[in-house]
Amino acid sequence: MKTMIASLTAALLAFGLGAGAGAGAIAQTPKTVLIVAKNIDDIVSLDPAQAYEFTGGEIVSNLYSRLLQIDPEDIAKIVPELAESWTVSADGRSIVFKLRAGTKFQSGNPVRPEDIVFSFKRVVALKRPPSFILGQLGWNADTIDQMVRKTGDLEVTVGIGPNLSPAFALNALAARPGVIVDQVTAMKNAVGEDLGNAWLSKNSAGTGPYALKSWRPNEVVVLEANPNHFAGVPKTPQIVINHVIEPTAQRLMLERGDIDIARNLGPDQIDAVKDKPGLRVETKPGATLHFLSFNVKHEKLRNPALWEAMRYLIDYDGIADRLMRGQFKVHQAFWPAGFAGAVTDRPYKLDVAKAKDILAKGGVPSGLAIDVDIINSAPFPEIAQSMQSTFAQAGIKLNLLPATSAQVITRYRARSHEAMLLYWGPDFMDPHSNAKAFAYNTDNSDGNYQSTTTWRNSYMPPANVSKMTMDALAERDAEKRLQLYRDLQLHVLKESPWATTFQAQWQYALRSNVKGFIHGPFADYIRYHKVVKE
Repeated sequence: MKTMIASLTAALLAFGLGAGAGAGAIAQTPKTVLIVAKNIDDIVSLDPAQAYEFTGGEIVSNLYSRLLQIDPEDIAKIVPELAESWTVSADGRSIVFKLRAGTKFQSGNPVRPEDIVFSFKRVVALKRPPSFILGQLGWNADTIDQMVRKTGDLEVTVGIGPNLSPAFALNALAARPGVIVDQVTAMKNAVGEDLGNAWLSKNSAGTGPYALKSWRPNEVVVLEANPNHFAGVPKTPQIVINHVIEPTAQRLMLERGDIDIARNLGPDQIDAVKDKPGLRVETKPGATLHFLSFNVKHEKLRNPALWEAMRYLIDYDGIADRLMRGQFKVHQAFWPAGFAGAVTDRPYKLDVAKAKDILAKGGVPSGLAIDVDIINSAPFPEIAQSMQSTFAQAGIKLNLLPATSAQVITRYRARSHEAMLLYWGPDFMDPHSNAKAFAYNTDNSDGNYQSTTTWRNSYMPPANVSKMTMDALAERDAEKRLQLYRDLQLHVLKESPWATTFQAQWQYALRSNVKGFIHGPFADYIRYHKVVKE
């Protein structure tokens, strides 16, 4: 551990970001630089048409802007960004966006309607994981030219497919793949037909408050203030996000003054710093849900009795109260508590005797062994070990397979796992985002890739459940729509090959002089542009 801390501190000093002055001295980071410690090994790409992981989403949201966005400080509001206004047609099938005049990309190029058209077409053409969000609007290779058009010098008109609420469409456009990319810069750096994908994976071409200076995988991300940002240049010129896996290392760096924010502290580290002078701890409600799932491509995992027993073999309260101590709350439905339409019923608790009875009556063989993929950093090993212990009491052996976030997620997307201990965050602020993931699948074939929990676990819900999901999407009466989502949650809660277990509560520690850091419920709503160091 001492070697790790020494090397990390040396790296910061090499950047010119630390100012420790001898044994026992407290380092002081420059006021012009915010230094963050975080596990960033889940970043696969920083191209907004491809980034689909939590850290990637956070970075993209500080590099790019959308036509409109959910206000990170008040998620009940949609506010304009690159569009100054929009108008929904009388039939609800199109939306006209009026763009801000004089807006520029970080390159200095003006933001034009052509850039909006290019950005949306690019997402559809690249077909990377986030593309399904815009695809839900009826956009595909055959329709995109008609549905996304320049209709004026500062005007773009987008079409919406049938049976979609305009409110749903606006929420989808406010999601990550709705960000706008500088067409001129992207195409200048394109290779073949990649529309700049390779270059944008490690560079930026946006209008956000920051531009990407560098990303070295599993090492560091450096952001620099965008002098052309339409809302003003950020007060903190540089953001440095260092890859630090160990929570204890993050805590020690914070206490030494080598960093300004520690993002992945566990309960022990939070307890250690919460009362220390010069530091403070903040807790924010999250939208991330954790779950244990079975991939029913494997015959041994298809028995519904196993699914039911699983829900009684998890020590929900013990994990939340004793292991996580404020960082998780027990939540068993697929839409987070605190959001409109959420079901907060908790019908399951640890009951080994009941689980054993269900397994015996359902014909599940004793001694069943299941491989479980887990991320090799907190809190996953601790949670997995608790589950391993309680499952063993019912005669089920969980073999834990730890790996990096990127490796685990890659296996999950390839459906090559048996069981998975993972998390899910909504893609945008609409209950359909999670309903589509947990309650819909009408084509389970290997070639029909879907960014959903159902498909990735090779599970097809009953046809009436998938139909109800689409009925809820089309319903324009607000309360009827929410009730449909409540009904879906109750069904999935009881009949699916996974157990939703916890809702994350974001806890992190900062130096007391750091003000203005915004941590919303999703990774997309983490913002640095208001940060100042007093």
